Amino acid sequence: MRYFCILFVSCVAGLLFSSCSKTQSQSNELVVGMELAYPPFEMTDENNQPTGVSVDLAMALGEYLERPVRIENIPFAGLIPSLKTGKIDLIISSMTATEERAKSIDFSDPYLSTGLCLLLNSNSSADGIEELDKEGAKLAVKQGTTGHIFVNESIQKADILVFEKEAAAVIEVAQGKVDAFIYDQMSTYMNWHKHPESTRPILKPFKSESWAVGLNQGNDALRNQVNAFLQHFRNEGGFEALGDKYLKEQKEAFAKLGYPFFF
Repeated sequence: MRYFCILFVSCVAGLLFSSCSKTQSQSNELVVGMELAYPPFEMTDENNQPTGVSVDLAMALGEYLERPVRIENIPFAGLIPSLKTGKIDLIISSMTATEERAKSIDFSDPYLSTGLCLLLNSNSSADGIEELDKEGAKLAVKQGTTGHIFVNESIQKADILVFEKEAAAVIEVAQGKVDAFIYDQMSTYMNWHKHPESTRPILKPFKSESWAVGLNQGNDALRNQVNAFLQHFRNEGGFEALGDKYLKEQKEAFAKLGYPFFF
C-alpha cells in the first residue's frame, strides 16, 4: 500500500519544479536533473509540469529522505556538467552507467536493465549492427547517449549522423535517409509503433546496459542513501507499480516477445 502513496506525491512535482527556492542550504531540497524529453520516463504533462517514471522515482526518493524535491530540466548532454558544478544533486534521467561516465561521476546501484538495439528503415535487409558497418551505410544516434559513445568506439566504415533530438533521428529512418537509429529497447519499440509502415525494429540488444542514479564523486553518504532507497522501493513494489502505471502495454508486449522487463 505504501508505494501507492509514494507515486501520489508526483502530483506536487510541478510546484517544486516551478517555484521552489534554489538555495539548498536553506530549504534542504534535493535538486534532481533530467531532460524532460524522453516519455514515458521524463516528460511534461498538459500543464507543462514534470511527469513520468523518473519524476515519480525522484519524488519517492525525496519522501524517503524527507527532503523536498526540485526538478531541473536540462539537456541530456548538460546533465553531468550541471552535476559537477553543483547546479543539481542527482541525475535521474534514464542514464546508463558507463565506464567513461564513471571517470567523472559516481553511480548508484542499477535500477533498470536495457540495451542498445536498432530501429531500421523497413526497406533495410540488415539483421544486426555488424551488417551496417560498411561503406555507404548511415547510422543515426542521439548526441551524448551510449549509442553515440558506441559508434565512436566501434563503428569504422558507416557514416554517423548525430542528432540533438530523438524524434529527428526517427524521422530520418522513417523517410529512408538513414539506415538505422541506435537507441534503447523501450524507445525503439515505441518509435516503431509510431511508424509501423516505414520502420522495422530489432529489439534484441546487441549491447546490454543498466541505468543508475548519477551523483558527484565522493558523496558516499548520499549514494548509500540512494542505494538503500532503491532496495526499499523495489521491496515495496514501487518499480512494479511504475511499470503498470506508465508501461503496461510495453510490459505485456515484451513478455510475449520473451524479453525480460526492465525493472
